Amino acid sequence: MCGIVGALAFKNSAFKVTESYVTRMRDTMPHRGPDGADTWVAPDGRVGLGHRRLSIIDLSTAATQPMSNEDGSLWVTFNGEIYNHAEIRKELEARGGHQWKTDHSDTEVILHAFEEWGIDCLHRFRGMFAIALWDARKRELWLIRDRIGIKPLVYSLHNGRITFASEIKALLADPDQNRGVHEEAFYHYLSFLTTPAPQTLFDGIKKLPSGSWLRVSEDGQVREERYWDVWEHTRPLTGVSEEEISERLLAELRTAVKLRKVSDVPVGVFLSGGIDSSTNAALFSEGEGGPVKTFAIGYEGEYQSYQNELHYARRMAEEVGAEYYERRLTQDDLLTFLPEMIRLQDEPIADPVCVPVYYVSKLARDNGVIVCQVGEGSDELFWGYPTWKLKLQLQQWDNLPVPRGLKRLGLAGLRAAGKDGGWEYEALRRGAAVVPVFWGGAEAFTETQKQRLLSPRLRRQFAGLTSWEALEPIRRRFEAGAWEQSILHWMSYVDLNMRLPELLLMRVDKMSMGVSLEGRVPFLDHEFVSLAMSIPSAVKTRNGTLKHILKKAVRGVIPDEIIDRPKQGFGVPVYEWIQDRLGKEARRVLGDFCDRTDFLDRDEVMRLIDRGHGPQTWYLLNFALWWNHYVSN
Repeated sequence: MCGIVGALAFKNSAFKVTESYVTRMRDTMPHRGPDGADTWVAPDGRVGLGHRRLSIIDLSTAATQPMSNEDGSLWVTFNGEIYNHAEIRKELEARGGHQWKTDHSDTEVILHAFEEWGIDCLHRFRGMFAIALWDARKRELWLIRDRIGIKPLVYSLHNGRITFASEIKALLADPDQNRGVHEEAFYHYLSFLTTPAPQTLFDGIKKLPSGSWLRVSEDGQVREERYWDVWEHTRPLTGVSEEEISERLLAELRTAVKLRKVSDVPVGVFLSGGIDSSTNAALFSEGEGGPVKTFAIGYEGEYQSYQNELHYARRMAEEVGAEYYERRLTQDDLLTFLPEMIRLQDEPIADPVCVPVYYVSKLARDNGVIVCQVGEGSDELFWGYPTWKLKLQLQQWDNLPVPRGLKRLGLAGLRAAGKDGGWEYEALRRGAAVVPVFWGGAEAFTETQKQRLLSPRLRRQFAGLTSWEALEPIRRRFEAGAWEQSILHWMSYVDLNMRLPELLLMRVDKMSMGVSLEGRVPFLDHEFVSLAMSIPSAVKTRNGTLKHILKKAVRGVIPDEIIDRPKQGFGVPVYEWIQDRLGKEARRVLGDFCDRTDFLDRDEVMRLIDRGHGPQTWYLLNFALWWNHYVSN
């Protein structure tokens, strides 16, 4: 896990890439690589690469990046891990023709694999990665993001050059980089708590979508291609017994966890006491090696909106003989962390769970662990959220043969009754518009609520726009490729393509790397994802039981009391804290923000705070604090 940066000056540009230019960008993110840093710039000043190193695989100086092949015709800077690098290296060594300078660096495997197979080498990699490759022979720069989007990669085309980095703050070190707000991205942020790829909240800065590569020629030609989609790799498990499916799931997950144990530094597990993290801890504890270190977060005091689950985490740690560490957070911890959270996010990731993720990462790092396994992805693959039950049922009702005219009549009735701001109205509106009811696992505001929140200028600008436009490309891919066009498969697929890579996984990446800790995600191993998406929806929803087939797979691996307890999820008591000092701070910040800018309607924002809408207030506060730090300043 590291931080990468670089730039390519197009041949018709007078701009020259210098070592100081690349190094200035590189050193905006020392937290991503405290173990070393280096920069390479081509003699002609056309291209430069930079790297901050967090040493995990092959700790020797021979594995320093940027790294070149034997004749200097290929250079790479790379963030992530190739878990099957040893297997690929054996194949390359058997083929011959490659000179190796490291003992077991996965970075060097990338170089020689690209030499051997070109861009098709990606299909052999099992891991998480953001890769930049400079092919000096063809004068081409390749930017590559892993299949699921676990690692971030942002870029900007401006002033005769392309710049790229792991984090936006690195691109902002370029004095010519525009810092303006992309207002349509802001509109979508109000729905999704993040900005859908390829856009960021910065006008002119983009993020590479998951499972995609960008090829940039020296003359400025740019080509983007999606190299992986889950539907191309599913093998429908229709007619296969639940017993066999359960066995295959557990075997594949066991492999995914084992691969993510590979490291030359200590590895631990985040442990909430739920099914996913408990399964991680149990499978990690199998085989040789001492007790795994596990880390849990809770809160001081008692809250209606969130109940501590630390006793379940302790129970699971005892079950597998793990070392157990916990920390209880307070409102002071959140308020103290806010400025650093905004700095680390780069653009708003409006999930308050950023706070506990940061502190559990810090707890791990303070106790000698540099890599941790996390449980993201399971809920999306296996129908794990209680709210998904309701949304699936809403879509089933919407699919009934009700004339659109009758739905429009219902909308008119709700408007007349003054009930056009709620989710009932929004679900009916989507049905009348013949689009899916489900737009993602977490939505902040309805389309009606957004129109009320926006300033008069933005209301006029976005009249007639909905955030469905951001999801339409995903829907087209779903309809073209899904082997089963079911409601649940759509729900999983849209979150695999948007909410996971741009919200939940960025939450893990930005907060864990903020303390120089690598997060690994076994449930999002691409082979495991392909297997999970090959399971018929009817099997996943059997008897109306959330995570039915996963529970069946891990029963006997973890205690029944962990499997059968109600799901709560990793959360933050923002409802209560917004009534206290956090609310006072939000009122102050948002009031000042509304006075200074033209994004939001001040009266509507204050009404939102007065009514105690904690999560929604947090989403707006996150945006205002970001604007203060990155745009206003």
